[in-house]
Amino acid sequence: MFEEESRTYKLFISHLDRDDEEYNRFLDKLSASYDFEYEDRTVRGKTLPDELLKQMEPVDVVVILSGLYSKNRELIQRQIDAALELKKPIVVIRPYGMENVLPSLEKIATEVVGWNTPCIVDAIVESSPYDDFID
Repeated sequence: MFEEESRTYKLFISHLDRDDEEYNRFLDKLSASYDFEYEDRTVRGKTLPDELLKQMEPVDVVVILSGLYSKNRELIQRQIDAALELKKPIVVIRPYGMENVLPSLEKIATEVVGWNTPCIVDAIVESSPYDDFID
């Protein structure tokens, strides 16, 4: 039997210009996931539209932490706009501890999930444009 080669998913994760707990919590969740390799392509502090496009161009999936939207709507919207311009799949993570997502975010999402690590990983894998492991 052949062993599947693991894939490293390149991600852009929404963020604020300063250190924020939600972003760090999300990275901890991904890092704790068994058998899921990822590369965070986010460059914090680089948030002008052209900079965001450069960061997102090589990524497989854009992850939007919707809890950050209320903290800095303009910045997160720029990140969403860049993802839409590049036609990247968007996984929206519900605000921590809540079930509802803004309808405008739900509308642009490829997937919407909560903070359950296996659900997050599944959403990223299923949203990725690559089908390396499909027979």
